[in-house]
Amino acid sequence: MGDLLRDGLNWLEQQRTAHMTSPVTYRRAGPGGQADAEVQATFGKTDYEVADDYGATIRTHVIDFLILASELGFEPQASDVIVADGRKFEVMDLAGEGSWRWSDPYRTTFRIHTKDTGPLE
Repeated sequence: MGDLLRDGLNWLEQQRTAHMTSPVTYRRAGPGGQADAEVQATFGKTDYEVADDYGATIRTHVIDFLILASELGFEPQASDVIVADGRKFEVMDLAGEGSWRWSDPYRTTFRIHTKDTGPLE
């Protein structure tokens, strides 16, 4: 008998990708970066807290994109840009968490943290 949990999570990822995604353009930052990648992504968000210089806690959130690792083909890095719905989202590091994390225990989907940097110019 196969691994039922893995099989179930794979099925759910297939359903998410087939029915809950939108096309986005992933752009690698910097000179010599890879060409744009057209991928399917699901919008999400991550809530987090940051302490300022005076000890006050600031609660905020970032916009996340869930993208299959096999579809993107490389690890996300800070300063990359995702273009979606006529807006630019810059990949950013969260304090202590990096710019992305795995969205599932089998490492099939990136959860990429971004900030909205405005409309396309």
